[in-house]
Amino acid sequence: MHATDTQKNTVFALAREHGVGATEDFLLTLAGHWRAQEWVNGTWFGAEQHTWDRLPTNGHSFARTGGATRTAWVQTWGEETHVLAGVRDLVLLKSTGSEFHGFPRDRYTTLGETDDRILATSVTATWRYADAAGAWDARHETVREALVEAFARTHSLALQQTIHAMGEAALDACPEAVEIRISCPNKHHFLVDLSPFGLDNPGEVFVAADRPYGLISATLSRADAPAAPQAWAGIAP
Repeated sequence: MHATDTQKNTVFALAREHGVGATEDFLLTLAGHWRAQEWVNGTWFGAEQHTWDRLPTNGHSFARTGGATRTAWVQTWGEETHVLAGVRDLVLLKSTGSEFHGFPRDRYTTLGETDDRILATSVTATWRYADAAGAWDARHETVREALVEAFARTHSLALQQTIHAMGEAALDACPEAVEIRISCPNKHHFLVDLSPFGLDNPGEVFVAADRPYGLISATLSRADAPAAPQAWAGIAP
């Protein structure tokens, strides 16, 4: 096994020699370097990509933009190569177009039913590709846009239904993606009771709660997707 110092230096050197480019391409470069070592049976690489905007003042200053973090992984075992991409902290909210009612109730149920609520979440999604060579940036943007658009256009009866619609939309939009995992917390927003102050609140003022919430997750795959459980090694379900 190489020393960690060697591993670090190799990443720096390969970044200079080959450039970084698309995150997935750089991870494939790293995988190609180490899988050529006779004592290496498999590799696993992950990376995060953050977006910076160039400031107009002088052309060499930047501001870190908010929003989601792009993620990517490359996993190899023997002759197999698996490429996964993803997004984390994709915060989405819709102020209407969401319901939640008709769920089972017992003596421990306190949640009220509603036919109009705020739906907010922070999406973590990871998907795997059928191949190991492609236009990674374009594919990633296609999937991300499909996730966001499906969230916006789906009249939600439950976050579970919305997640399923998002996964379907992503696979439909990107034929090269064969499986996707999505995890979303239910970030509750509650109507503030202003009656102690003699004020009504007809759906105007809400508070984003930090009380316990549900974490909803789903996995969708194509019927003809090749089985590749090893591709998900090291990726949280």
